[in-house]
Amino acid sequence: MDLGLNGRTALITGGSMGIGRACAEALAAEGCALHLAARGAEALDATRADLQNRYGVAVTCHPADLTDGDQARALADACPRIDILVNNAGAIPRGDLWRVSEPLWRQAWDLKVFGYINLCRAVYPRMREHGRGVIINVIGAGGERPTLDYIAGGAGNAALMAFTRALGARSLKEGIRVLAVNPGLIRTARLESLLRGLAQTRLGDADRWQELVPRTPPPGAPEDVGRVVAFLSSDCARYITGTVVTVDGGATAA
Repeated sequence: MDLGLNGRTALITGGSMGIGRACAEALAAEGCALHLAARGAEALDATRADLQNRYGVAVTCHPADLTDGDQARALADACPRIDILVNNAGAIPRGDLWRVSEPLWRQAWDLKVFGYINLCRAVYPRMREHGRGVIINVIGAGGERPTLDYIAGGAGNAALMAFTRALGARSLKEGIRVLAVNPGLIRTARLESLLRGLAQTRLGDADRWQELVPRTPPPGAPEDVGRVVAFLSSDCARYITGTVVTVDGGATAA
C-alpha cells in the first residue's frame, strides 16, 4: 500500500535501534528522507548506511543527548523542515517508589518526558508555519495500567499520554496532528534487559529471563510498531489526532 509519504521528511529520536529503527525503516520504505537522532554515533552511522543502501533515501544523523534541552532545540534547528516528528528516545527504569532514586528518576524523565516535550515545543511552531505536520509520541502501555514496580515509567508514560491528548485536541485547525503509540511488550534489547532484572529479583538468576516472557499474548516485533507509525504519519490517518493507539496484542484489554 502506497501511503503517499514519498518526498516527506521525518525526524526520529532513538532512531538507531529497536522500535526507533523499525519506524525509520517503515518510513524509509515509503520514500521519506530521514533525520535520525540518538546518543551513539556509531550505531547511527550503521543505520544510515543500511537504510540508504536498501531504500535509496537521504539519511542525516544527529548524535545528541536529549536530556539537555539546549541539545533538543539545536536538533530542531538542524532540521528546518520536518513533516513528521517521531519522539521515541528514552527508557525509564523499573522499580518501586523506594528503589528508583531521585537522581535516576529525574534523569529518566529528562530524556523521555521532557525530551518529548522540548522537541514538540521546538518543532510544532515550525509545522504551524508550513500549515501541516504530524507528531507521534512513542510512549508505552505501562502508562495505561500503572503498577508499583514500574512507578516512574507508568507515571511518566501517563503524563505523556495526557500531554499528547491535550496538544492534539486542537492541533488539527493548524494542519497538525499529534498522536501517540503505546507499544506493549516488543522483542527488543530493552525487553531482555527489563526481564533480566525481573528474573534476578524474582528467580535469583538473570539468565532465566526467558522464563518470564509472556505467552498470551507473546511479545510483538519492532516492525509491528513501525508500520502503525508509518500509517498514522500518512494522510490515510488525516482525521486522527489527540489519540493514543495501543499496540500490545490485546494485553492491556485483557
